[in-house]
Amino acid sequence: MTELSGLQIFKYLPAAKKAEHTNCKGCGCPTCMAFALKLAKHQIDINKCNYVSKELREIYERNSKQPQKTIEINGIKIGGENVLYRHEKTFVNKTAIAVILDLEKSDWKEKLDRIKKFEITRVNEKLKVDLIITKNGQLPDSIKFEDFNKLPLIKIEDSNFSDTSTKLVEIREKAVLEKDEKFSDPVCVYLKHTDNLNVLCAKASYYICKYANILLFEDFDEKLFTSLMMLRQNIFTDPQKPLQVESKIYEFNNPDENSLIFMTTNFALTFFAVANELESLPLPSYLIVTPADGMSVLTAWSAEKFTAKIVAKTLKKFDFANKVKNRKIIIPGLLADMKEELEEEIKDFEIVVGTIDAFAISDFVKNIDNNKNY
Repeated sequence: MTELSGLQIFKYLPAAKKAEHTNCKGCGCPTCMAFALKLAKHQIDINKCNYVSKELREIYERNSKQPQKTIEINGIKIGGENVLYRHEKTFVNKTAIAVILDLEKSDWKEKLDRIKKFEITRVNEKLKVDLIITKNGQLPDSIKFEDFNKLPLIKIEDSNFSDTSTKLVEIREKAVLEKDEKFSDPVCVYLKHTDNLNVLCAKASYYICKYANILLFEDFDEKLFTSLMMLRQNIFTDPQKPLQVESKIYEFNNPDENSLIFMTTNFALTFFAVANELESLPLPSYLIVTPADGMSVLTAWSAEKFTAKIVAKTLKKFDFANKVKNRKIIIPGLLADMKEELEEEIKDFEIVVGTIDAFAISDFVKNIDNNKNY
């Protein structure tokens, strides 16, 4: 069962039936259509209309139910999803990643230490293990395995990928499309120990996309968890709100007036890809980040969010020409066709076409170092 649209609601109202009380304005809206559109967006109480039919009320109440419940475990919200595909709206609460710690095993302290030390930062977000579930005892900030099993979760023990993936899809479809309360609890997939971490990574990646609310691992591996958390971060961003960073001049490795100068847009993923490369260079550098509504380089260019005038305005805003002696700005290789346009608008600098991919920056800089007249 999909969400009711304004037109679907309107069919049940007096105006659609050309009945008495058509567009009576008693609900505070100028027309029945206006009321229907607001009701579809949950911006008005259905009881504001005195002429709502019993049939519409039942359909609306059924469609207004939250498909999946939200629960909270040690401050981590789990579940609450209401769509099958994030582009319909967005996914709500990211898939929690939990690790089982058996306190009867001799290596549990070493495993716990690794879990606590594990933390990565990506796109301004710190990523780490969400929950520690302990067996045969309990530690501070952990959950006993017995208590975890009492939580209102649909639990799937992953023994066969085909069976697990089919169950996950069926449960989400029952919850979202049919509003079946028997399938409204969040879903946990329990992944037992395996020596094949590549297969484990592939399966867990699929379950993050469709449709696990918690992944509970017996294994803990830093590389595995890094891969899964980076995927999860991408899946659970709001597609209607591009990730972006502040537009300004960023400095790497203590640059001076003669340091290299790079430029890109404020799309977060592009910025961090370039920033990581610049941080690892043996040379200091500046990175000019232009405002582009969080769009990537080519998207910003095609939407006219990356233009010569915007670049000139950014440089002027930070008075950059008076802060450096270097007069060469390296732009992304995808913007090679803008070279002349940029040089016409920005008289203080020469434009140098750089690399298409961030990973190639290091080799590009080596060539610069060997050829001082770049």
